[in-house]
Amino acid sequence: MEPPGLGGPGAAPPARRREGGKRAPRGRPPPLPAPGRPPSDNAPGPRAAARGISSELSRRLTRGRVRRKRKPGSGAAAGAGRGAAGPGAAAARPALGAAGAAEEEGAGGGGRSPPAGPGGGSPRGPSPRRALPASPLSVRGFWPLLTALCTALLCLYQALRGGAAGEGAGDAAGTEEAAGSGVPLLKGSALLLLGCLLARCCGAAGGGPRRGGARWAAGARRGALERFHERQLRVSPHVLGHSKAHVGRVVAELVRAAKAQGLQPGPLALSLRGDFVRIGSAYEQHKVRSPDCFDILVPLRLPPHLEPQPRCAPGLGPRGAFVCGLRARDGWSRRCRPFAEGFCVELQGRSHLSSGLVLRWFQGHLQRCLGAVRYRLQERCRISLSACPGHPPTLHILPCSDYVCCHISMAVRLIPAIPLGDALYLTALPPQSPPGPPAPEALWGLNASRQEQRLLGWLKEQAPASSCHLKCLQILKGLRDLRGQGLEEPFCSQWGRVLSSYVLKTALFSVLLQGPLEAWDERFLVERLEDLVLYLRDCLRKQVLMDFFLGNTSIPEAVALPRFLKEATPVNLLAAFDGPTLDLVAFQLISTWIQAPHIIRMYSNPRYLRPVPTPCRHIAEAKQEPLAE
Repeated sequence: MEPPGLGGPGAAPPARRREGGKRAPRGRPPPLPAPGRPPSDNAPGPRAAARGISSELSRRLTRGRVRRKRKPGSGAAAGAGRGAAGPGAAAARPALGAAGAAEEEGAGGGGRSPPAGPGGGSPRGPSPRRALPASPLSVRGFWPLLTALCTALLCLYQALRGGAAGEGAGDAAGTEEAAGSGVPLLKGSALLLLGCLLARCCGAAGGGPRRGGARWAAGARRGALERFHERQLRVSPHVLGHSKAHVGRVVAELVRAAKAQGLQPGPLALSLRGDFVRIGSAYEQHKVRSPDCFDILVPLRLPPHLEPQPRCAPGLGPRGAFVCGLRARDGWSRRCRPFAEGFCVELQGRSHLSSGLVLRWFQGHLQRCLGAVRYRLQERCRISLSACPGHPPTLHILPCSDYVCCHISMAVRLIPAIPLGDALYLTALPPQSPPGPPAPEALWGLNASRQEQRLLGWLKEQAPASSCHLKCLQILKGLRDLRGQGLEEPFCSQWGRVLSSYVLKTALFSVLLQGPLEAWDERFLVERLEDLVLYLRDCLRKQVLMDFFLGNTSIPEAVALPRFLKEATPVNLLAAFDGPTLDLVAFQLISTWIQAPHIIRMYSNPRYLRPVPTPCRHIAEAKQEPLAE
């Protein structure tokens, strides 16, 4: 008696054998004996076992041919049997679409696939053997492995031939023939290697589309982007949380001291309101690389009898610029003149609050209050303040104890802001934007960071839990930075200004509200990134990308916007750049997206990282100040 699964040469196929009076399932082979189990008393001998294994292999080959000719009903029954065996596995596998069904039909020798379920997918999912793509390592290593194997066989053949010639001849002629056999060996090895390389190149260049090639390319692109995000862009929540907490404590101490030690006490002076507003990517969950830079708004307080009156300034500066007029509740009298002489400029016959004068006062005020704060925080960290003309002051924090477990040197940009109500602020325009010639210091910019945070919070609630919209923004910012390392000036600086973080975030908001938020699931990361890149390309070619909040009436009603934003004049963020520059940026953007895996591999090397130029001499001196102490 033979064990189950090992029959003689004339045994019937397992699909037609009857075990216990029942027909054996057609789609499964009979179970083989478990390895390591002790043989029974009636176990066959070694020869019978060998014959049984040989017949079992032949039956499996026959079963493979029969399986191609089986009917659709039997395939569905077998699929149902497999689905019943593992109820969790069928749910975990993705649905097989039209492409997968066509692939299965082509692989099955003309047989029809089971009917598709709702949405075009297979009701039981793809076969695990067909769903798993070929390993890139095995495909890449096939030709070198074949070359090594053939070379080893050729070497063995030449060695055996040379040894036989040496033993048969027994004289110098046989020895010379054996020694000269190395020349054909080298020639054969070289020809074999050349043939393998030629076959590989022909297969890669003109072999035609291979089944699964596009799917493998998409998987490789996704894998490269995922690794790029995980290794270079993603910020550790632990490190980011500690850094934000430490920055909050230090800034709170400085703001408290600046409010208490005002140099111009009285009703006719600027003062600090006493709080601060956290803005920027570090507080919106899309910070990249390292939590070493932060942005903080420091609201100021005007004298009690003065109120700001912002309005657009068309023709006086860049689009989106505002001027801040002042209105006195009791009329503009003589007691307002000291404040007007210290913080206002004349524009069109009226006094307007000057952003340059307010910024200079703010820098000096914080610098004078730094001594008391530095003494109180000397056990935790070393702090210094740098001020560059036309820029907000930067607070540098260098931890010097275990108070911060991460020991990261941080730079905090403290931005003075004039509150307008409804979480809107006026901030000084950066000097890169060319101001209008009549009164450059009278222009302000509108900051709606709090509205952006509200919109991001609403999108987080409406989008799926595994939404990838912030991840797309991080990857796009990372690709922009990597591509900028390979560009030459002056286009390198134009590339960074055109594709600024605010422009990328504006494009993300626009694309997010165009379609269903369910499409931003983590599974569609590459597709959503491509949509974002194509949208940016179209905007660059058309030279139009409108500000998302100014004059936009399509924002969801759930995100309440102030009336001032809804009635403001729409602003084109790309109006300051000429057409050839935007066309070149659009071309480089598409090229960067197509070559994203190559750019990630190339410019992620440390030898390609160029040092960041110091924007101002005062900042370099401030960075060296803590070390000198």
